[in-house]
Amino acid sequence: MGQHLIKVCHRRSEVYVVATHIGRLGDLSARALEVLRAVDVVAAEDTRHSQRLLDAHGIRAQLLALHEHNEQTAATRLIALLGEGKHVALISDAGTPGVSDPGARAVARVLEAGFAVVPIPGACAAIAALSASGMGEGGFRFVGFLPPKAGARRTALQALADSPVPLVFYESPHRIAECLADLAELPGAGREIVIARELTKRHEQIVRLPLGEASAWLAADADHGRGEFVLVVSGCPPQEGLPAEAERVLAVLLRELPVKSAAQLASEITGVPRKLLYARALELKQELE
Repeated sequence: MGQHLIKVCHRRSEVYVVATHIGRLGDLSARALEVLRAVDVVAAEDTRHSQRLLDAHGIRAQLLALHEHNEQTAATRLIALLGEGKHVALISDAGTPGVSDPGARAVARVLEAGFAVVPIPGACAAIAALSASGMGEGGFRFVGFLPPKAGARRTALQALADSPVPLVFYESPHRIAECLADLAELPGAGREIVIARELTKRHEQIVRLPLGEASAWLAADADHGRGEFVLVVSGCPPQEGLPAEAERVLAVLLRELPVKSAAQLASEITGVPRKLLYARALELKQELE
């Protein structure tokens, strides 16, 4: 048992949020293994999958299923274990729990119950893809999985269209074609996309190309559609004037509100600075008169 965990055992029980490997077993950190060997219980997204991980390292901790369909019930059991003085590790099938994987609601419940949560950092597919994209210098926006239904997905993308920083998405193989087709409709000339699939695995592939060519790349080879995907889309290029959505919102509000109120409310809705909206509102008001 490591020095950190020796100290832990003399304090109140804790939950360790442990990032596991996303492909190669060797990417699991030494500290993650130390924690998994020391805790009493491992809460896992898929106990069969996680049992193989524990067996590979000779770890005999008790497994507790905690997945998207039982997270609240499992969280109650987890809190009861903490109350008994047990130490618990939380893992997902790959990468970091609670980030587009089960775990966030359980962590919130644990914190509400007054127990400590300790992150054990490690592999993250989003960061891995971003680091290899050449787009991460000025920040990014992590989106995760888009809604599976076409209408909801397009609505979500419309709300993200004006983001000036790169957008990072996760996608599954059976929806990747639809997702890339919808992404190609994002406004802004010159946008690029990095498609990263099967990160750290045997068939890892990372390509960067114009967003409008992504669907053709996918269709060019059946292997291109296999595996789990991380997509990094470059931010919306600077535009002259207001974004189209901000212009629309402002025009609607001006029909019912004074210039100052319309500009303030439009700023709260769209995130565009109030000063820019106020100046444009004055112009629109004059045009209407």
